[in-house]
Order: sequence, then structure tokens, then C-alpha cells
Amino acid sequence: MSEPFLPGWFTLDDKAPQLLGSRCTSCGTYYFPKLAAGFCRNPDCNGEVFEEAPLSRRGRLWSFTNAAYQPPEPYPQVEKDRFQPFAIAAVELEQEKMIVLGQVVAGTGVESLKAGMAMELVLEPLSDGKLVWKWKPTK
Repeated sequence: MSEPFLPGWFTLDDKAPQLLGSRCTSCGTYYFPKLAAGFCRNPDCNGEVFEEAPLSRRGRLWSFTNAAYQPPEPYPQVEKDRFQPFAIAAVELEQEKMIVLGQVVAGTGVESLKAGMAMELVLEPLSDGKLVWKWKPTK
């Protein structure tokens, strides 16, 4: 299996990957990326202790856009004529009700996306072979 682009941000289970966030032990508020220390950002909470929390694998498409340009480093760079535009999704996680951004799987353009559709977290390699999480429409 390939190495992750962002080690520790998601599990490497090809069948059921999960993003790894954190949860405030005082109020239960979820965060992604993880908060290891500091204070809870919930204004009604004074919590300062967080535990690692695997996040929902499924959610609903909240918004989306087309990335028609190559993102800057540290994103892997490809030759200008080889760059392929891709869709980016903002997905509201099923349980946590928080929005998480990510690319949409290769071959799925914005023309096939619709706000409110069901999405599932999957792993796909970037052009340099490192794994990253992506969102895939589900039926």
C-alpha cells in the first residue's frame, strides 16, 4: 500500500477508510483536522482535553466547485499540459454535522454532482502515488 500524503489524518483501510479528527471530552464537539492540545472552540465549553475520533465515512454534498488550475506545492505538481481539472466537494458528515472538504474521485466532474447527494469517503492516489482521501457519490 502507498504512503499517505498527510500521515495521521486518515486510516489506510482501503475498504472503509476514515478521517481522524478529535473530540472534546467535555462537550463532545468534533474537530478536523485533529486538535491535540489547546482549548475547545465551542463558546459554551471550557474543555482542554481532546481524544482522537474516527469520523463518519458518509455524508451529504453541501457544496462543490471545479478546480481548473493546478494547486500550489506541497500538492504534487504535474507538467502544465498534463494537468486535469477536478471537482472539490464540501461534504457534511453524517454524524458530526461538520463540513469537510476534499477532492472528488477521478472521473467525476461537477456536471454529475448535485447538492444533497450522498457521498462516501474513499482513498485514491495523487499523481505522485501518495494516498489522499476523496469523496465518491453513492447511489
